[in-house]
Amino acid sequence: MNDLLERIRNALGGLAPRERLLLGGAGGMLLVALLWLVIAMPALSKLRDSEMRVANAERDIEIAQRLRGELGEMQGRLDVVERRIREGPKGNIFTTLEELSQKSAIKVESMEPQAAPSNDRYKETKVQLVLKQVTLAQAVSFLHGIESAPQLLSIKSLRVRTRAEKEQDLLDVTFTVSSFETL
Repeated sequence: MNDLLERIRNALGGLAPRERLLLGGAGGMLLVALLWLVIAMPALSKLRDSEMRVANAERDIEIAQRLRGELGEMQGRLDVVERRIREGPKGNIFTTLEELSQKSAIKVESMEPQAAPSNDRYKETKVQLVLKQVTLAQAVSFLHGIESAPQLLSIKSLRVRTRAEKEQDLLDVTFTVSSFETL
């Protein structure tokens, strides 16, 4: 090692002052470039990565806060529905639907029970109703009566068809109504 240092000293000693200055400047530039590549660029890259992670985390926080608000709103609506199920009047859905049809002056063509998925907290009763030759006003009145009944009733599906006959202002309406009870 000493031999190598001695040879470098001899080589530098044989250079003119201007050559030494140029060699020192080139060495300094090389040192600056190495420091830039080894220290500054990785540090800047980590800084950019951390800024991106912070921006992503802030975006995730905003999304989480929005979802928390939506979840709170949905939980409130669910609590209202569950309270209506627990505290609402109990009764046979067929009887309730028959009374509502009489109030709306509608003759129900058929009321058929439908299979309902099982649930460990609630028993769902589904009924498919078919109305034939009703006016739009009668159908709306009947559906509104179902939605606003004291017993919690929910319309699950609805199909409205116009009649092909001369009575074009009359409709055929088929829909499914659900009722829930606690187990």
